[in-house]
Formats: sequence, structure tokens, C-alpha cells
Amino acid sequence: MGAEGTDPVASLPGAPEPWAPSSIPELRSGPPYLMTEMIAAEPAMAERVAQRSLANPAMSQLLESTRLAVERNEPITTTGCGTSEHAAMAAAALLADAIGPERAHLVGASQALDLARRPQPGGLVIGFSHEGGTWATNEALTRSRATGARTALVTVSRRSPGAAAVELVLETREQDQSWCHTVGYLSPIVVAAVLSSALAGGELDPVALRRLLEIATDELAAQDAASALATCVRLVVAGAGIDLVSARELALKVEEGSELPATALHTETVRHGHLAAATAKTGFVLLLTDAEPGGEPVRDQALAALRSARALGMPTVAILGARLGTQVPLELTPAGRLTAPEANGIAPLAEAILGSAIPLQLLAERLARARGRDPDPIGRDDPRQAAAAEA
Repeated sequence: MGAEGTDPVASLPGAPEPWAPSSIPELRSGPPYLMTEMIAAEPAMAERVAQRSLANPAMSQLLESTRLAVERNEPITTTGCGTSEHAAMAAAALLADAIGPERAHLVGASQALDLARRPQPGGLVIGFSHEGGTWATNEALTRSRATGARTALVTVSRRSPGAAAVELVLETREQDQSWCHTVGYLSPIVVAAVLSSALAGGELDPVALRRLLEIATDELAAQDAASALATCVRLVVAGAGIDLVSARELALKVEEGSELPATALHTETVRHGHLAAATAKTGFVLLLTDAEPGGEPVRDQALAALRSARALGMPTVAILGARLGTQVPLELTPAGRLTAPEANGIAPLAEAILGSAIPLQLLAERLARARGRDPDPIGRDDPRQAAAAEA
């Protein structure tokens, strides 16, 4: 992957000093875009974030607060907005898995505006906000803390407004330079994976994480799949369990980056009426990593959804776990497939969400290229879109 100004192994800049929200990214006439460079930087960045998190005293404090909530049967809620909401959903899944089935019900993700409206009166609330300036997330944290919850925030800088609202701050330190966030999605999930690994009695291996992400970087497969989807009028993206988080993030990245309408659905939901609006101009992307127990029904329904897409002539792409390639017939993915790889030393659920990140990001970035869009400003280089964002 070429780079115009970012060394893929160098640390990314942190938040401005004094803290300020980011301004619209520089516009480029063609690739590599800032999003391109951010994806290239992610393997080394993720290794650094994991190493810093392991050494961070705030991580030990958050681990203790999480264990205390579990011992007391108190709720543990993760929260955020947009891409950070997806990171919060991933974190909730990882923490529930680490806690185990008997007390997994204590953990849940909440959209920040919903939590601000009904703040949590006790237990633990962990917020996710890349820059730390999202109003709804900061309100949810402030109000939950005021009603008795212990609060923490995963963000770039402890100098942000969100950091001032909580008791514990876990800094990722490296800020996404594109508004089509990739680093802003992956880095908080790395922090959550470190926390969940520790909660389960292990330790996330930063080197194994970097290798996983390097293996996941298949630019040619992403380019071929994007070319096949570029003329679609909309996309349907499907996943189940932790893969639904990835599906939601892919749908958001596609809409932000390439201005192509995309809808994320649960794999089981796809065939419950939604196909009535699908045609041969509707693209279908399936995420299936098979990371969770009892996966056979999910695999069966995923194959059924692929068969339905084939019957409608839908251009279809799959992002598959490494073990599933031979179980999904090639004719069911005529527009291509990408692999979410495996790595020794990383728990299956963390491996699934982390290993899917770069494939889905590359697909979105290459789709933006194929449609002649600069993904970095997420459409806000258009004055009407900019006005809509501020309305």
C-alpha cells in the first residue's frame, strides 16, 4: 500500500495541544487517501496500543472495577456513538465472553443518547469516544457518574472534554487522520481486548495481534470485490453475533466513504422480508467468522442467505473466518471473498472482531476508489452535507 505522508510503522499524531476537535481532512485528488494510510498503519499501531494498555496503571484500575462489578452482580455498560458505538458493542461482547455464561447477562452495550436519557445508577459504565468530544457520550458518562456509576473512557487524549467527565481514562494516544475512521475503530477494540483477556486470566500478545492484522491485509482481494460491487445501487451487509458488529461498521464505512446506501442486518433477518427490495443491482456482503460456540445454525442460515442472493443474481462478497473457506462454495460468492485470519495466542472472539477489521476497511476504501470518491471527508466537502452535519 503506497503512502503519501505517513510511515506505516511510525506513531500517529495525538490530539492537538491545546485540545480541539479535528478539522476536515486534507482533500486529495486520488489515492492514497488518508484512510489508505491509516489502514496501512494499523498493524504496528495496534501493537503499540496493546503494549501501552498492558503497562497502563489505569488498565489495572479498570480491571479491578470490572471484577468488582461482577462480584457484586452490578451492571457493566459500554457506550458510544457511530463508529465508537460499534467499538462499544464489540467491547461488551468481549467482556461478556471473558466473564463467562453465568454472569454474561451483567454486560451490555447502550447507545449513548439512550444512556444519557436513562443514566445507570450504579455498576460500571465504559465510554468509547475517539476524540473525546461527542456530546451524547459525554452526557451519558456525566449523568451516570452523577447517579452513582463508576465511569471510564477509552479515548485518544486525557485532555479531551470526555476525559474530564470520568474517573478513569485509557488513552490510545494516536489519532485517526481521516474522518472515515479506521484507527478510531480498531484502537479502542484493542484496549477492550486487553481488558477482556486480563479478565479471563490471560494476556493479549501484542506481537500476535500485529501478525494477525498483517495477515488480514489482502489488498488485491479487496480491490477485486470492490470492483464487482461498485455499480450496485445499494448494499445489504449481514452478520450474526460478533459479526453483526463488523457488519454494522462495514455498512457505516461504505456510506461514509463511497456514498453508497448500505444496510446492516442480522444474518437470520435477511430472509424475513428484506429480500423483497433486492435485485441484481443490490450487492450482498456476508461476514461469517464462526467464532462463537454453537455455530452450526448460524453457518446454515448464512449459507441459506447466500443461496437466496444467488437466486436473485445479487453480486455477493463474503468475509470469512480462515477455517470456513472450504465450507462455503465458491459459486455462492461470485463477487469475491476476503479472509479474517487466525492467530495463536488470541481468544476466538477477539480474533474474529480484530481479524475482520482490516478486511472490511479495505473493502470500504477500495469501494470508495472504484466509485471515484475521496473517503476522508465523509461527504462533508459538499457544502450541503457539511450544513446537514451542523444543522
